[in-house]
Amino acid sequence: MDLASHRDRALDAYDYELPGDRVAQNPASPRDRSRLLVVASPDAHEHRQFCDLPDYLRPGDLLVVNDTRVLAARLRGHKYTGGAVEALLLEEQGTNLWLALVRPGKRLPVGTVMEFEPVAGDDRDRLVAEVVSIDEETGGRVLKFTTPGDRDLRLDLDRWGSLPLPPYITDSTAPPDRYQTVYGRVDGSAAAPTAGLHFTEELLERIAHMGVGRVHVTLHVGVGTFRPVEVSDITTHRMHQEWIEVPEATVAKIQETRDRGGRVFAVGTTAIRALESAARTGQLLPYSGKTDLFIYPGYRWQVVDGFITNFHLPKSSLLMLVSAFLGRDRLLALYRTALEAPAEPFGVPYRFYSFGDAMLVLPTAKAV
Repeated sequence: MDLASHRDRALDAYDYELPGDRVAQNPASPRDRSRLLVVASPDAHEHRQFCDLPDYLRPGDLLVVNDTRVLAARLRGHKYTGGAVEALLLEEQGTNLWLALVRPGKRLPVGTVMEFEPVAGDDRDRLVAEVVSIDEETGGRVLKFTTPGDRDLRLDLDRWGSLPLPPYITDSTAPPDRYQTVYGRVDGSAAAPTAGLHFTEELLERIAHMGVGRVHVTLHVGVGTFRPVEVSDITTHRMHQEWIEVPEATVAKIQETRDRGGRVFAVGTTAIRALESAARTGQLLPYSGKTDLFIYPGYRWQVVDGFITNFHLPKSSLLMLVSAFLGRDRLLALYRTALEAPAEPFGVPYRFYSFGDAMLVLPTAKAV
């Protein structure tokens, strides 16, 4: 990774103002009627809808999606000594042993015992957890769970937990399945790979019918993706590791696409990070393990030609990743364009974050 320019290294250079009413509380309905800002070149863009995506794809192109599914990872309960608690499960470290972010963290030292009520099923049962250690890297707690009948907690998460919508979604009426992609199949994420939320089964069928391929990678979204960058020099930020898998079949299909002159489009920043992580040696290879790859301006792209992404939070690692492809000034100008764009003819202005609208970044938009 090349060193970023002096200004590109500064955290405050990735800030922008977003009115509160532009944070989407509910997804578009149908999914593919969200707005789509198409970035065609360093100085050209178009305003479309997501259902128009096939207009920009070609036969022989390839979409790479993240097939993770969001766990019912938010548990609510109370300490034995009283006081409400909440746990967001991040990573299974053994049978009924989980790393979790907890609230109120400072009041949950090692040895604290807490009890969680079920969201479904017999409300006489209780789930008990004890804090067995503190994870210094995340500030989270490692929790040892005792379950009714000593069952594996993962098998019963839908009974005890709920989907963990981001904290900026405070007034949503969306059913739980709208925070899952239609192609998700591998349980493991604490948050959705949101660029994929715009796809419908019908849109995927249209894309396949025109000769565009689709393959999958897996990245289980955890604290590495959604934790804010807090250091003034972003190059000193360290990502928390997240589990990824890039299968051999996906690598082979990417190579085949390249050999035919097709383009590789990643659906979301998580798919980008999985692919680029598997190519850190300079060659894309099958990979299963953890990644802490942090992409920011100056990064040398290995695999991805173009991508689909949502509009991201200020000062986030995701904003920095997209800046590495488009250039920081260009990306922030596009965000201003989206904020200033009229609602018509689409009926709504651009909406931001997880349930918000999308950008399609074409290969021709890449900064020189």
